[in-house]
Amino acid sequence: MDITRFVAEYRETAFLVGDHSTYRAQLSRRLRIVRKKLGRATAKNAKYAAKAPVTAEDVGKNIEFLHLQLLTSERAWAHAMSMKASHSEDNADQNITGSTRQHILSRLNKAVRYANDTVKLLSDQAASGASDTDVLEARGYAYALAGAEEFERQAEGTRSKDSSTDRWIPCLASYSAARVIYASLLKATKNDLFKEVLAGTTDPSIRYAAYQHRIPRTVGVPSVAKKFFPKDNVELTKAVEKLDPAALQEEETGASGTTIAWRGRQANIVDAAIGQALVSLETATSKLAETLPTSTSTKDRANAYDDVAIFTQDAADATRSAIEELEKEGVDEGDSRMQDLRVTSLAVNYNLIAWRVGRYRVLLGADDGLTFPANPPQKPKRARKDGKEWVDREEPTGRKLARLRERVALYDAILQSIDSVKDLRGAARDGGFVAELDGQRAYYQALKCLNLSHSHAFLSAPRQALALCSRALSLASQAASSPKPDVSSSDAPKLTVSESQAQTLKQNLENLTLHYRGLVALSQLSSNSDIASKANLTNAAPVVERLNEYPTSGSVDLANLVTWPPSSSRYP
Repeated sequence: MDITRFVAEYRETAFLVGDHSTYRAQLSRRLRIVRKKLGRATAKNAKYAAKAPVTAEDVGKNIEFLHLQLLTSERAWAHAMSMKASHSEDNADQNITGSTRQHILSRLNKAVRYANDTVKLLSDQAASGASDTDVLEARGYAYALAGAEEFERQAEGTRSKDSSTDRWIPCLASYSAARVIYASLLKATKNDLFKEVLAGTTDPSIRYAAYQHRIPRTVGVPSVAKKFFPKDNVELTKAVEKLDPAALQEEETGASGTTIAWRGRQANIVDAAIGQALVSLETATSKLAETLPTSTSTKDRANAYDDVAIFTQDAADATRSAIEELEKEGVDEGDSRMQDLRVTSLAVNYNLIAWRVGRYRVLLGADDGLTFPANPPQKPKRARKDGKEWVDREEPTGRKLARLRERVALYDAILQSIDSVKDLRGAARDGGFVAELDGQRAYYQALKCLNLSHSHAFLSAPRQALALCSRALSLASQAASSPKPDVSSSDAPKLTVSESQAQTLKQNLENLTLHYRGLVALSQLSSNSDIASKANLTNAAPVVERLNEYPTSGSVDLANLVTWPPSSSRYP
C-alpha cells in the first residue's frame, strides 16, 4: 500500500510549488475527486448527510478508501501548519495563544484521529488485505502526528498545569515510537525514504524535546527513542521486534565511541550522534579490510568504499550540527566542548577526504598507476569465415591514450582533495601536517606527470616525454625527502604514502629518464643525418647498404650506420 510513499510524494509535490496553504488546497481538490469516485460526495446545493464510516472491507475492495482517510488526515495537518506559518510571518516575536492555538491543536487532533482510524482499519488484515509492513507504516504515521500535536501543545501557548520537564514525556513517547518504527522499516526494506522521514522532522523533534526534558546532548537520538518507546503496548512491541529483533536493544559502544585521536591528541566525543557514527564507521572499515583482498574486480574494490564514505559523512554532518548548536548557544571557542568538537571536525573531515582518495587509488591500480600494462588482446567471438584463428592485435594507440586520460582525471581529483585538506579549519596552523601533505601532493603529481609522459611517448614525441619525466623525477625526489605520516596497518589504501612507495617511484623515474634521454639523443642524430643528406654532404643510404662503395669525399659518417628510427619502432 506504500502509505509513507503516498504521503511523502504528496507533500513533496506541493512544497515544490508552494507552502502549507498550497498543500491544503491541493488536498481539498484531490479529496473532492476521490469522494466522487467512491460516491460519497455531497451534490451541489444539496443538504449534507453523514456518510457511513469506512470499514476494513471497503479498504480491501478499493484502495481509494485508504487514500480518503490519509488525504483527510493530511489536510487537517496542513491546515494546522498553515495557520502556524501565517502567525510566524505576522507576529514572529509573539507566541501563538488563545483561539488560534486552540484551532491549531484541534486540527492536529483531527489528523491524529483519522490516522488512528486508519490503523484500526488496516489492523483487520484479513478484511483489508494489509501486510504487517502496511500496518507498521500506518502506526508510524499516526505516532508522528500524535508527536506533532503534543509538541505544539507544550512548545508554546497552551500548557498543562505541570510546568516541570515531565510534560515533554508524551511528546517524546509518540515521536520515539515513530522513530523506532521507521528505523526498523529502514533496516528491513533498505528504502531511503524512511531515512528522509527520520532526518526531516522526527529526529530534530526528539532532540528538541529531549533538550527540554533535560536529557544531555551526549545521549543520542536512537537511545532516547528506545528509552521512551511505549513498551507497555505489547502488540506494537511484538510487531517491531518481528521486523527487527534488535530494534529495542541498546547498542554497545566501545572506546572508539568516547574519544577520537588526531596527531597524538585525544578529543572527547561530546555528542552521541558523532560517537554512534564513528562506531558504525569502525565496523564498515573492518568490513572493507576483509573485502578488498577477496575482490578481483577493480570496480568491486572501489564500490566497497561506499559504506565507509557514507558513515564518515554522517560523522562529519553530526560534528557540524553539534558545532552549530553550541555557536547558537553562544559557547566560547575556549570552552572544552568546543575545543573537542574542533579537533573532532578536523579528524573526521580529514578521514572523509582520505577515504575518498583511497577509492581513487584503488581505481588507479595496485601500484597507484606507476606502470602501464597493456590490456590483453581481445579476439572477436565469432569465427572467421575461412576457419582460421584470429590474429592477436596490439591495443590501438587511441585506447591507450583514453586510459591515460582516465588516470589523469583521477590524479586531478586526488590533488584537489589534498588541497581541500589544507582549507580545513586548524590544518594550516600545523606546520608538520602541511609538510606531510606537500610531500603526498608531490607524489601524486609526479605520477600524473609520469602518465602524461607515457602519452607523449605513444605519440612519438620523446622530447616532451623527457621533459615531463624530468619534472616527475624532481617531484618524486621531493616526495621521498618529505616527512612521512604514520601509515595505518589497515590493508585499505587511504591518502598516506609509505616510504617504500615514494622510493620505488623515484627509482623507476630515474631509469625512465635515462631511457628517454637515449631516445632523444638518437632522434637528434637521426635528424642531423637527414639534414646532411638534404645538403648532399653524404649519401642518404646507410653504410650497411653501400659497403662496396669507396668514400669519395670526406670520412665516413658514423651517424648513418643504419636507418633510424625503424618503421616498426614503438615507444614504451
